[in-house]
Amino acid sequence: MSLFDKFEPTAKLLQSLLDATPRDPFSVKMDEMKGPTRAIVEGKEIVLAGTNNYLGLTYDESAVNAAAEAVKESGTGTTGSRFANGTYAGHRQLEEDLAKFLGYKYCMVFSTGYQANLGAISALAAAPHDVILIDADCHACIYDGCQLSGAETIRFRHNDPESLDKRLSRLGPEVKGKLVCLEGMYSMFGDVAPVKEFVEVAHKHGAYVLLDEAHSFGVFGENGQGVCEAEGVRDQVDFYTGTFSKSLASIGGFVASNHPQLEYLRFSSRPYMFTASPSPANIAAASAALSRISSDSSMRENLWKNAKRIHEAFTQLGFETCAPVGPVIAVKLANKEQAFMAWNVLMEHGVYVNLAIPPGTPNATSILRLSVSAAHTEEDLDVVVSAYTALSQILSKQAKEA
Repeated sequence: MSLFDKFEPTAKLLQSLLDATPRDPFSVKMDEMKGPTRAIVEGKEIVLAGTNNYLGLTYDESAVNAAAEAVKESGTGTTGSRFANGTYAGHRQLEEDLAKFLGYKYCMVFSTGYQANLGAISALAAAPHDVILIDADCHACIYDGCQLSGAETIRFRHNDPESLDKRLSRLGPEVKGKLVCLEGMYSMFGDVAPVKEFVEVAHKHGAYVLLDEAHSFGVFGENGQGVCEAEGVRDQVDFYTGTFSKSLASIGGFVASNHPQLEYLRFSSRPYMFTASPSPANIAAASAALSRISSDSSMRENLWKNAKRIHEAFTQLGFETCAPVGPVIAVKLANKEQAFMAWNVLMEHGVYVNLAIPPGTPNATSILRLSVSAAHTEEDLDVVVSAYTALSQILSKQAKEA
């Protein structure tokens, strides 16, 4: 018996799929970055349409200069956790700026968005008297936060407030604390949660709401505060989590709240206390990106314009998309084999997107996941539409021959 035996079924499945296609979708190497929407892969320039660079700020001059200056002034790393020697002035300033931008009183910065959810959830809920209720399609870091907490975890049907209501109604008086976890926009399909309804249901039962706006921060709402702003309930969300690795074009994460007890997490959240803090460069880049988002709505407007064009083009080509117009546009494929083939077709035509297959996708669906960027030019979008047009023709031919 080996520790590695459990990996064999997955390894064999992956190998069988790779044997039928020219390249591996899960090990693409960007040999040279040419900007926020272009890269050289295998000697060929391709359009990047699967990077979550929603506002295109990874090459923003202010962010790049801020990161470079931070390295010169404060070094390349902190060499310690936030709890020990890893809290610099920049960390505190970014916490204040994020709280102000979102309209909350308190904010904690973590080393990654993953750790923000892991650290917040595992510290907020605990066995045996607390219960966590999570949307079935929540991200892995939310599931892992639940597991680390040790609290009983109950799933409710995806984007179904009635399902949450039923599960909360069944909880007995022995339950002391109730935490509901959901996301603003879900990263795989790009579907948006009915946050207002969820908040109403949760608070009716005395539960707290933790909302992960990782993929919707900077994108939704009049000011870019997320889906909760767009639905008018930002001030009713108890814990707002997010990441720097999407619209903020850096690495890190945060949790914000109006509850003063959030500060307790600084000495009770293990992922906060025992992980090296974000580097000065990451903090400076995120701070500069936040300043751009706060002052320039044109990026958000351009993102939605680009998203509308792509979604309309895919619909006209006959693709089945997983959600209405949004920054994430996922196209359903018949099965894993077709998805691998389709991904390779797009790469041959100069477009990189994300391939996602079961068990990493909801409802055992195989998809090509495209993330739109405000930095995508008309020429970029022309290449994307052309590649999907070629794919549509191939799929149509295969369907006729079947």
